[in-house]
Amino acid sequence: MAYFDLTGQTAIITGAATGIGEAIARRFAAAGATVVIADLNKAGADEVAASIGGSAFGLVFDITDRASVEAGVATVLAKTGRIDILVNNAGIGGKAAPIWEQTDEDWEKILRINLTGIFLPCRAVINHMRERKYGRIVNLASIAGKEGNPNMTGYSATKAGVIGFTKSLAKEVATDGICVNAVSPAVVRTKILEQLTQQQVDYMTAKIPMRRTGEPEEIAAVAHFLSSKDCSFVTGQCYDASGGRATY
Repeated sequence: MAYFDLTGQTAIITGAATGIGEAIARRFAAAGATVVIADLNKAGADEVAASIGGSAFGLVFDITDRASVEAGVATVLAKTGRIDILVNNAGIGGKAAPIWEQTDEDWEKILRINLTGIFLPCRAVINHMRERKYGRIVNLASIAGKEGNPNMTGYSATKAGVIGFTKSLAKEVATDGICVNAVSPAVVRTKILEQLTQQQVDYMTAKIPMRRTGEPEEIAAVAHFLSSKDCSFVTGQCYDASGGRATY
């Protein structure tokens, strides 16, 4: 018996042209899924899809724009006839600075991408999943959403919001065969770190008992279980992948 088998299923992964999203897409494809590389970077999405091969395909997907999200979901349904899995991975670290150096634009941008960018895709797929009485949604949060990182008020606040959103949505669809969970990584070695100072990265790494950053593939492994049929009695949870940093 193959555990976490995704054969025949369709998975949309946002922000999958790089980093954690790409690692998730590759793992899901290896498990048999048709993976949709949903990203603003169409060239990057197509490149990842081509390297994966099989039924994978790239898709322009602006998670902050309702029309783009709904059009993207319609395209996936037209091509595959189903959406079994949604992984909301796309997000930004935002400006690393104390609150008195943050602008209205800094705050509104991170809210739009990190929170609205999860709300819109979830809303766009949820009725399809409810009609089919099956679905798996995984939202990428962060340990910063539990503990708060200094000089990252916007990021910490939005990731706390992702955890709360996940728990709320999970309860709304708990009897519809849909499981909604979150993953909270500690610092992971991806391009998002380029948005932060080395001092900020060193601060976060020093708080990890394993004394190293995580790897995208390690986060993908957690997302894989939460996206599978084996995840049948787990919903509304936040799984930490933090090298021991999380204390609750």
